[in-house]
This record gives sequence, structure tokens and C-alpha cells, in this order.
Amino acid sequence: MLRAIAAALRFALWLIRRMLFGGPRVAAPEPEPTLPGSFQSVAQQAFRFDDKAGDAAQLQAQLSQQSQPPPPVATRRGWPTRLKLKYRLVLGAGVLGTGVLMLTFAVMMVYYTVVFPDPLAIRNSAHAPLVRILARDGSTLTERGAPREYVPLDQLGKLVPAAVVATEDRRFFDHYGVDPAGMIRAMFANLRAGRFAQGGSTLTQQLAKNLFLTQDRTLTRKVAELGLALWLEIRLSKPEILELYLNQVYFGGGAYGVEAASRRYFDKPARELTLPEAALIAGLLKAPSKYSPAASPGAARARARVVIAKMFDAGFISEAQETQALEQTLVFNEQKMAKTSVDAGYVVDYVVDQLQAITGGDDVDLVVETTIDKALQRRAQEIVADSLEQKGAAFGASQAAVAVLDSDGGIRALVGGRDYADSQFNRAVKAKRQPGSAFKPFVYLAALHRGMTPETVATDAPITIGGWSPKNDKNEYAGPITLRRALAQSVNTVAVRLNQDIGRGTAADLAERLGIKSELREGPALALGTSEVTLLELAGAYTAFSNGGEVVEPHVIVKVSTGAGRVLFEARPAVKDHRIAEADRLGALNDMLNAAVVYGTGKRAALPDRPVAGKTGTTQDFRDAWFIGYTSHLTAGVWVGNDNGKPMNRATGGTLPAEIWKQVMRVAHEGLAPEPLPGTVIGSADADAADFGINPLVPASTAMRPPRVVEGKDVLPSAPRRDAQAGPAENGPTATDGGRRIAAVRNHPAEQIDDNFIARAVSTTPDEAKAAAGPAPNATLAEQQSGFLSFTSWW
Repeated sequence: MLRAIAAALRFALWLIRRMLFGGPRVAAPEPEPTLPGSFQSVAQQAFRFDDKAGDAAQLQAQLSQQSQPPPPVATRRGWPTRLKLKYRLVLGAGVLGTGVLMLTFAVMMVYYTVVFPDPLAIRNSAHAPLVRILARDGSTLTERGAPREYVPLDQLGKLVPAAVVATEDRRFFDHYGVDPAGMIRAMFANLRAGRFAQGGSTLTQQLAKNLFLTQDRTLTRKVAELGLALWLEIRLSKPEILELYLNQVYFGGGAYGVEAASRRYFDKPARELTLPEAALIAGLLKAPSKYSPAASPGAARARARVVIAKMFDAGFISEAQETQALEQTLVFNEQKMAKTSVDAGYVVDYVVDQLQAITGGDDVDLVVETTIDKALQRRAQEIVADSLEQKGAAFGASQAAVAVLDSDGGIRALVGGRDYADSQFNRAVKAKRQPGSAFKPFVYLAALHRGMTPETVATDAPITIGGWSPKNDKNEYAGPITLRRALAQSVNTVAVRLNQDIGRGTAADLAERLGIKSELREGPALALGTSEVTLLELAGAYTAFSNGGEVVEPHVIVKVSTGAGRVLFEARPAVKDHRIAEADRLGALNDMLNAAVVYGTGKRAALPDRPVAGKTGTTQDFRDAWFIGYTSHLTAGVWVGNDNGKPMNRATGGTLPAEIWKQVMRVAHEGLAPEPLPGTVIGSADADAADFGINPLVPASTAMRPPRVVEGKDVLPSAPRRDAQAGPAENGPTATDGGRRIAAVRNHPAEQIDDNFIARAVSTTPDEAKAAAGPAPNATLAEQQSGFLSFTSWW
């Protein structure tokens, strides 16, 4: 190999020199060596006694002619030297580039041979132990391990390999690992469809990715995939590549390899599959989740018919065989498919990744009990896929992730992407993204701990720090504004000012104590979420807001036992001993974050039957969109974006992420009684509506408004009542109460009384007028004084 590299390099250098400077000149023939004249005369006198004088003169003339220089001989010029210099330079650069590519390719082949193991070594590897993963109710989430049995190609029969080649890579036996024609064909197909409709990867490329690479969609990974595909073609024969592929690829339902898929869906060895059954197995490769018989038997059968038609087009079966196969009825093994009816691939991978540290790598059968809610996991995955299918193109979003946690940090659902079969990269756990404004609650909680309140008035105006000037959405500024409204409406300038006021590192320290493990880069921009975090750690930090300030560690494994019943690991019961010092101000923060859902940027996440608090987050150029929210029972986080960081079409945290969050949490809260958020009490629907520019006297403003909660210690005034005892209205926007600035109560409408206002008042029903007037006469004294309805009156 090294000799080949050296020879290729020498050839490239010779060719470049030839092109730039031409071939060697043809030298003139050298004259025959002659003796000096004086010596010749002596020699003649000594050895040529019989020469005559005329002969001597003739000889002298010949010698004089020989001493003259020969005439120039014309040299031949090669065709490269007849080109202009600029063309020779371009041609030389092309040859040099070709040589560099050849050298790079040779180095890559040597590197892969040294670094990566022999691909055929997996033939002799021991069978993996059986790992049974259970949901929180004890039902089987999935099984991995023992069913992954390696089967040689000659024992698989011809039907499955033929079906796979026909549908996945018809030119498999004609190309050398990379199929340029197929890549160009796929490119044009995708351009015509306006989306990713057809892939151009060969079976060899897919095998290289499955064996040695991650699922990241990056240029670096794609280049490595092409190099490894060529390396596999050099190292292995075509049958060996096909054999490895069929034993490694994922067929859905937790089945890796064709043998496991055959037993999972039909309860028989792969060599006994009929033509329709083999076609169905091969058809799963395009989208295992979509065409899984467990999820959609109808779609699976339709896909099998497509594969049969492709096998006929490729010449692998006859017309009679095609007709007969299409007439047969596929019967699935319902009992085994029920064990893996939930395609929880992201959860399973996350669990398996943590088992190594627990078991120490021992090859024993395991039973793993988890915190996963099986029904919620299934619905969350469906909601993500359906939402992206319906609205992803409009927003320019291709991926999403979801994490749902209980109050102890137990993971109830974990969705790492749109489709596990398409990409196994877990975006909820591994992807680090800027959270944007979803980081602001840490800044505000630190400010509340320093003595501020939701009613503290800040200034929303342009600010410049060290040459950096943060901007608000639409570049609009409100001037004096309460902290409640600033957080609810995600005002950037106020968050930056607060971060400066509380002191450098204060918000970052709080976030780290709440469970953020990613590096947080200090600076004024930290308040706007410029440091990357994962979805799971951000949702885990928010969980402390919903449980009263107890720091939790997101976890999924509850217990691990061997097949014989020996307990290897058991999670300790949650101990409430990690309460943050700022917990006494969580009521105020929950008040403010609930306002963000009721009045602010998170309106689309509101649940109609229970209080919700949360915060949206949107990064620069709409590259990432977040919504992290919670109730008294559960916390959930949603991220939407693109793997390559491509900007979306004005997708904010209050749009698609909030909608996905609402759908997931409605499923998650089925059967759970509503409760107020920690540190809050149920407030009047329009207790602080005026702070957000909403007129509480207009009946339309209160229609279908979600539950509003406020801090329990500092009760806000209720909606104003028009009675004889009402005092004079305040002239200023704020009033002072014990050193605190709070919103003043207006005893007059916030808008001018005109004809439209009178018409609205006339059309108000008695019930609506009673609701606007204040508490009912039979309300308790405490309710009348506080201005709040009892908790049970909300539902």
C-alpha cells in the first residue's frame, strides 16, 4: 500500500512538471573527439610516413571543418507546452488536485484498516444478553438482545436478499460502494418533490453508517461514510457486504437483523419466509415506524405489494410469481408484536446507554424497570410526527424533541426526534442548543430573591453594554413596565438590566444549582439564553419550579434485576433535602410564568382546566424554538428546529412548540385532579388584566380565559367594582406599599366610553355582568377581602 502511494505521488509530480515546463530538449549530437592540432601533426609525422603533402593539406581542411560548431537541431515540443501559461497552470492544478485526492484516499484506506476492526469479526461475536425493558406499569416496553441472531447469507435463502436489493439498491452488484447515478437520480427526485423523498445511499454506505458512524446529518459524517463504503468494498466481497447489512439493519419493533424481524413479525426463521413475507420485511427498511405491522398493518401490506412489484421490475421474480404473491394474505404474529407495540427507540437507547455503568458489562439477561408511561410515550411520539407532518413545512422545521418529567425527576416520556428509524440521534438528551428566552426565569428568580416583586417597575428602553445593544421583538419599547409583564411578554431589555443588577454570575449559579450541567458563558447576553443546553437538563431545572424548589436529577431507571431475580440496582426514594434557597419566592415566579401563559407569549400552551406556568424561547434568526412549562403534577419541555441549524420561517416558542406541549400535556394529565402551583392561590380571571392592557369590564375579554394564579403571600387586587364606597382613582400608574411598587387599581374604564362601549354594555348578559361586578353576595368573607374565588369554583 505504501509503495502504491509513493508511486502515485511520483507519477503526479512528473505529470505536473511535464505540463508546466514541457518535455526534455533533444540535445544536438556531440562531435567525435579530436586531438589538438599540434598533437595531430606530431602523430602524423610519427605514424604516417607515406602521406603526401596534398593529403596533409586535405586532412588539415577536414580538421578545420570539424572544429566548427554543428548547426542547431530543432527540438520537438509536447502539446502541453504549446498551451498558454494560464491554461497550463489550470491543468497542472487539476492534476495536482487529483494527486492529492488519490493520496488522501490511500491514507484513508490505511487509516481505516488500522483504526477499525475487521467487519467480519461480528460473525463470531457472542449473542447479546436479553434485555427486557418495562414501563412504569410493568408492561413490556421492548426487548433487546437475544433475538439478534447472526445468520449467514447462504442460510437466508434468496427471497429476502433479492427483495432488499430490489427495493433499496438495485445497482448493488454494479457499483463500488458509491453510486453517482443513484445520487443524481435521488437529487432530482427530491427537487421535484420539494422535500426529502428519496435517498441516494447505497447498501454499502448504510452498512458503514450502522457499523462505524453516528446518525448525525453533517458533511463530515457524510464524507466519512463515503470513505468507509469504499473501504468496505476493498475489504469485502459483495455477498459479505450484503450478509453484514441484513444482520445489522433495524427493522422496527426493537428488531435488529432480518432473523430477529422474521421471528418478531411472523414467528419463523428468515429462511422459511414466503415471497410476500420477505417483501414485507424488506419494505420496513424505508420507514420501520411508519410501515410496522404492529402500528399499521394496512400500510405494511401496501408496502409489501410495492416491493413485490419492484422485484418483478428488477427481473428477480416472474410474472406468475408476482401474481401469486399479490393474491396471498399476510398473517402476523400478534402475540409477539404486542410486546413491542410502542416504538420507544429513543427511550430504549437512553436506558441501554446507562446500563453499562450499572452492570459493569456483564453478559447476563436483565429486567429493567423504568419510569416511562407507555401510553404517554406512544402518544407523544405520534404528536411530534403528526405536528411536523402538518405544520413543519410551513414553519421550515424538520425535527422536534419532547421530555416529560414528574415532580421527582422521573422521565415519563422522551421523544428524541421525528422518527427513530430515520435518525437515532436523541435530540432531547444529546443536542445542545441555545434556549433563548427560556433561560430568563433563572434571572427573574434571582431578582425576586434579592427583594423584587412581580409588581416592581422596571424600564423597557434601549440599553448598550460594552458595545452590545439587545433588541426587543419588533424593536418596540414600553417604558415603565412591571416585572410580571416584562417576563410574560419576554422583554429582552428588562432581562438584561436585571442580570446586571443582581450581579455577575448570580443567574448562572442558580441555574447550575437547579441542575444545568452544560457550561454557561458569563456575560450580559447570558440573560437571553446564549449558552447551549440540552432539553432534558432544562426541563429538569424547571421541575424545581413545579415541586416547591426541590432540585431533581432526571432519571429513567427505577430497578435493574438479572433474569434470575438478583437486584443489581434500585433507585432510592426521593428525599426532599435539596431545596434551593430561593424557594420562598417561587410563588412570585409561578405567578409571573402563569401570566406568560394567560396573557403573554405562551397563550397557545394554556390548558382550560388547570393552571399552567411556562416560558417560550426563540433564538436568533429563528434557529431554535422552545416551550418549557409545568403544572403542579408534571413538567414538559419541547424543542423544534433543524439539525443543521437552518433558520425556520418565523417559528417562535409560542407557536409550534407551545401547541405540541399542550397536546402532550393534555394526554399526560388525563385522570389527574387540578391543583394550584406552589406558592400561589387561584385569582380572579382579570385580577391584573389592566397591567396587560386588557379592559376587565369588557365581557369578551374574559371569555374562555385559562385559570390565573397569583402569589399567595402578596394578593393582587381583584377586578374593580363600581360601588359607592370606591375611593378616588390614582393618577399615577403605580403606588407604593411598604416600599414596594405595585400596580394601582383604576376605578374607571381603561378606555374611552363611546357608542361602541355602550353597545357592548347593553349586550352584556346578566351572568356576564355579575362576573364583571365582583364576588357573589354569598362569597366568603375571605374571598371578598382578597378578591379571589375559591379554588373549587374554577372547575
